[in-house]
Amino acid sequence: MLSPWRLATARLILTPVAPADLDDISRLKADPRAFAQMLGGVRSRLRSAEEMAEDIRFWGEHGFGMWAVRARSGNAFMGITGLMHRPDGRGVALRFALWPQARGVGLASEAASAALVYEHETAGLQKVIAVAREDNFSSRMVIGAIGMTEVDRFMHEGVQRVLYQSSWRASR
Repeated sequence: MLSPWRLATARLILTPVAPADLDDISRLKADPRAFAQMLGGVRSRLRSAEEMAEDIRFWGEHGFGMWAVRARSGNAFMGITGLMHRPDGRGVALRFALWPQARGVGLASEAASAALVYEHETAGLQKVIAVAREDNFSSRMVIGAIGMTEVDRFMHEGVQRVLYQSSWRASR
Protein backbone atom coordinates (compact mmCIF):
# COMPACT_ATOMS: atom_id res chain seq x y z
CA MET A 1 0.00 0.00 0.00
CA LEU A 2 1.27 3.46 -0.86
CA SER A 3 1.63 6.07 1.86
CA PRO A 4 -1.14 8.69 1.82
CA TRP A 5 1.71 11.22 2.20
CA ARG A 6 3.30 10.21 -1.12
CA LEU A 7 2.40 12.48 -4.03
CA ALA A 8 2.82 11.97 -7.75
CA THR A 9 2.67 14.59 -10.48
CA ALA A 10 3.23 14.27 -14.21
CA ARG A 11 7.02 14.33 -13.80
CA LEU A 12 7.71 14.00 -10.08
CA ILE A 13 7.32 11.78 -7.04
CA LEU A 14 7.22 13.48 -3.64
CA THR A 15 7.85 11.39 -0.52
CA PRO A 16 8.18 12.57 3.06
CA VAL A 17 11.84 13.11 3.89
CA ALA A 18 13.43 10.03 5.41
CA PRO A 19 16.89 8.96 6.61
CA ALA A 20 17.59 7.43 3.18
CA ASP A 21 17.42 10.99 1.74
CA LEU A 22 20.07 12.42 4.07
CA ASP A 23 22.99 12.31 1.61
CA ASP A 24 20.99 14.00 -1.16
CA ILE A 25 19.44 16.61 1.11
CA SER A 26 22.75 17.37 2.82
CA ARG A 27 24.40 18.02 -0.55
CA LEU A 28 21.50 20.25 -1.62
CA LYS A 29 21.54 22.26 1.61
CA ALA A 30 25.33 22.66 1.46
CA ASP A 31 25.27 24.06 -2.07
CA PRO A 32 25.05 27.88 -2.08
CA ARG A 33 23.53 27.83 -5.59
CA ALA A 34 20.58 25.91 -4.15
CA PHE A 35 20.33 27.11 -0.56
CA ALA A 36 22.01 30.48 -0.03
CA GLN A 37 18.72 32.38 -0.25
CA MET A 38 16.80 30.05 2.05
CA LEU A 39 16.06 31.21 5.60
CA GLY A 40 19.21 30.32 7.54
CA GLY A 41 21.32 29.87 4.39
CA VAL A 42 23.53 26.89 3.59
CA ARG A 43 23.78 24.09 6.14
CA SER A 44 26.41 21.67 7.36
CA ARG A 45 25.72 17.94 7.12
CA LEU A 46 25.15 17.88 10.89
CA ARG A 47 22.58 20.69 10.67
CA SER A 48 20.89 18.94 7.73
CA ALA A 49 20.62 15.75 9.81
CA GLU A 50 19.18 17.71 12.74
CA GLU A 51 16.63 19.34 10.45
CA MET A 52 15.71 15.98 8.95
CA ALA A 53 14.99 14.62 12.43
CA GLU A 54 12.82 17.71 13.06
CA ASP A 55 11.07 17.19 9.69
CA ILE A 56 10.29 13.54 10.44
CA ARG A 57 8.94 14.43 13.88
CA PHE A 58 6.88 17.24 12.33
CA TRP A 59 5.24 14.79 9.89
CA GLY A 60 4.24 12.59 12.82
CA GLU A 61 2.81 15.50 14.78
CA HIS A 62 1.01 17.38 11.99
CA GLY A 63 0.43 15.04 9.05
CA PHE A 64 2.33 17.34 6.69
CA GLY A 65 5.90 18.51 6.30
CA MET A 66 8.82 18.38 3.89
CA TRP A 67 9.00 16.06 0.87
CA ALA A 68 12.00 14.81 -1.07
CA VAL A 69 11.33 15.54 -4.74
CA ARG A 70 12.48 12.94 -7.26
CA ALA A 71 12.08 12.57 -11.00
CA ARG A 72 9.35 10.11 -11.87
CA SER A 73 11.56 8.82 -14.66
CA GLY A 74 14.84 7.53 -13.21
CA ASN A 75 14.19 8.55 -9.58
CA ALA A 76 16.90 11.26 -9.59
CA PHE A 77 16.83 13.55 -6.55
CA MET A 78 15.67 17.01 -7.68
CA GLY A 79 15.23 18.86 -4.38
CA ILE A 80 12.74 19.42 -1.58
CA THR A 81 9.39 21.09 -1.03
CA GLY A 82 6.84 21.20 1.74
CA LEU A 83 5.56 23.19 4.67
CA MET A 84 6.87 24.07 8.09
CA HIS A 85 5.95 26.53 10.80
CA ARG A 86 8.03 29.67 10.31
CA PRO A 87 10.27 30.44 13.28
CA ASP A 88 9.06 34.07 13.28
CA GLY A 89 5.47 33.00 14.04
CA ARG A 90 4.03 34.19 10.71
CA GLY A 91 2.37 30.83 10.10
CA VAL A 92 2.75 27.65 8.09
CA ALA A 93 4.99 28.41 5.13
CA LEU A 94 5.57 26.71 1.81
CA ARG A 95 9.26 26.05 1.10
CA PHE A 96 11.04 24.65 -1.93
CA ALA A 97 14.61 24.29 -3.16
CA LEU A 98 15.72 22.43 -6.27
CA TRP A 99 19.10 21.82 -7.82
CA PRO A 100 20.04 24.61 -10.24
CA GLN A 101 20.09 22.12 -13.13
CA ALA A 102 16.44 21.25 -12.37
CA ARG A 103 15.30 24.86 -12.71
CA GLY A 104 13.71 26.65 -15.61
CA VAL A 105 11.43 23.84 -16.79
CA GLY A 106 8.55 24.18 -14.32
CA LEU A 107 9.59 21.48 -11.84
CA ALA A 108 9.62 23.83 -8.85
CA SER A 109 6.10 25.00 -9.70
CA GLU A 110 4.95 21.41 -10.20
CA ALA A 111 6.36 20.27 -6.86
CA ALA A 112 5.28 23.34 -4.88
CA SER A 113 1.79 23.24 -6.38
CA ALA A 114 1.37 19.56 -5.40
CA ALA A 115 2.49 20.38 -1.85
CA LEU A 116 0.15 23.36 -1.62
CA VAL A 117 -2.87 21.41 -2.86
CA TYR A 118 -2.08 18.63 -0.36
CA GLU A 119 -1.86 21.14 2.48
CA HIS A 120 -5.20 22.68 1.67
CA GLU A 121 -7.19 19.62 0.57
CA THR A 122 -5.71 16.82 2.69
CA ALA A 123 -4.13 18.51 5.71
CA GLY A 124 -7.03 20.97 5.88
CA LEU A 125 -4.99 24.15 6.22
CA GLN A 126 -7.06 27.16 5.18
CA LYS A 127 -4.10 29.55 5.00
CA VAL A 128 -0.55 28.90 3.82
CA ILE A 129 2.12 31.55 3.40
CA ALA A 130 5.38 31.78 1.49
CA VAL A 131 8.23 34.22 1.97
CA ALA A 132 10.81 35.15 -0.64
CA ARG A 133 13.59 37.66 -0.77
CA GLU A 134 12.49 40.61 -2.89
CA ASP A 135 15.46 40.00 -5.20
CA ASN A 136 14.76 36.26 -5.61
CA PHE A 137 12.77 36.57 -8.81
CA SER A 138 12.83 32.84 -9.57
CA SER A 139 11.14 31.92 -6.29
CA ARG A 140 8.69 34.78 -6.61
CA MET A 141 7.73 33.57 -10.09
CA VAL A 142 7.09 30.05 -8.77
CA ILE A 143 5.03 31.35 -5.85
CA GLY A 144 2.91 33.49 -8.16
CA ALA A 145 2.55 30.71 -10.73
CA ILE A 146 0.94 28.41 -8.16
CA GLY A 147 -1.67 31.02 -7.26
CA MET A 148 -0.29 32.62 -4.12
CA THR A 149 -0.75 36.38 -3.85
CA GLU A 150 1.46 39.04 -2.34
CA VAL A 151 0.02 40.36 0.92
CA ASP A 152 2.89 42.18 2.65
CA ARG A 153 6.57 43.10 2.69
CA PHE A 154 8.95 43.22 5.64
CA MET A 155 12.63 43.52 6.47
CA HIS A 156 14.52 40.57 7.95
CA GLU A 157 18.27 40.61 8.59
CA GLY A 158 18.57 43.74 6.45
CA VAL A 159 16.88 42.16 3.43
CA GLN A 160 13.46 43.05 2.03
CA ARG A 161 11.14 40.02 2.06
CA VAL A 162 7.85 39.53 0.25
CA LEU A 163 5.04 37.67 2.03
CA TYR A 164 2.57 35.66 -0.06
CA GLN A 165 -0.58 33.85 0.97
CA SER A 166 -2.83 31.13 -0.32
CA SER A 167 -6.28 30.88 1.20
CA TRP A 168 -8.51 27.92 0.54
CA ARG A 169 -12.18 27.49 1.20
CA ALA A 170 -13.85 24.11 1.52
CA SER A 171 -16.11 25.02 -1.42
CA ARG A 172 -13.23 24.78 -3.92
